[in-house]
Amino acid sequence: MSWLSNKPISVNERLIVALDVPDIPQAKALVTLLGDSVIFYKIGLELFMSGDYFELIDWLNEQNKRIFVDLKFFDVPATVGRAVKQLSDKKVDFVTIHGNNAIMQAAAEQKGQLKVLAVTVLTSLDRGDLDDLGFKCDVEELVTSRAKRAIELGCDGVISSGLEAPGLRDSLGPNFLVVSPGIRPVDNKPDDDQKRVVSVEQAFYNGADHIVVGRPIRDARDPKQAALDIQKSIRHVFSENLSGDHND
Repeated sequence: MSWLSNKPISVNERLIVALDVPDIPQAKALVTLLGDSVIFYKIGLELFMSGDYFELIDWLNEQNKRIFVDLKFFDVPATVGRAVKQLSDKKVDFVTIHGNNAIMQAAAEQKGQLKVLAVTVLTSLDRGDLDDLGFKCDVEELVTSRAKRAIELGCDGVISSGLEAPGLRDSLGPNFLVVSPGIRPVDNKPDDDQKRVVSVEQAFYNGADHIVVGRPIRDARDPKQAALDIQKSIRHVFSENLSGDHND
């Protein structure tokens, strides 16, 4: 069965490129290089620690880009709520949070127009890692449980591997956002830290609304062409569905 998203999202905004680079000048250089091939960017902890994070947000807004702040807020609920409220005053689209019910509820109550995405299980973790952390349940069961609570508490969606996205859609339906990292257009390299990965096409057929891609674009010989190739794959998935050529 296909869970292809029918949300009113522009096809060229379904790709989110992760700006996983050491500093702001390198981030700006990559954005400039990619040009109009990419509209949506994720900026995370590495860039936050490099300084001038909010200057980068302002600059991305000037370039008419959409912004995903991936800082995985995890703290005392009131502190997370205040942090989300401050971020809601910026021109930012998505923010990630982590934690228990009280944290998720505090974030949801202060989000304004910002969309809050709850982290389920990091795509860098596999079954062995979860055992080490003390989680004895199945990965899909843990993802679904966390997603269900997040949606009930007012979050707008979740971060989830494309591997677990079909189970989320089957259990919880289509009316929330699923953003899937761990996308690998080609076979995973041995030194890759992502373990639960899917292809571009599989992620969308499994129910993702957006995909997050980092190193397959950043480390490509021609990053812009790599981005254009992924955008072409996305357009093909959605145009195929509209034409009725894709059969479940």
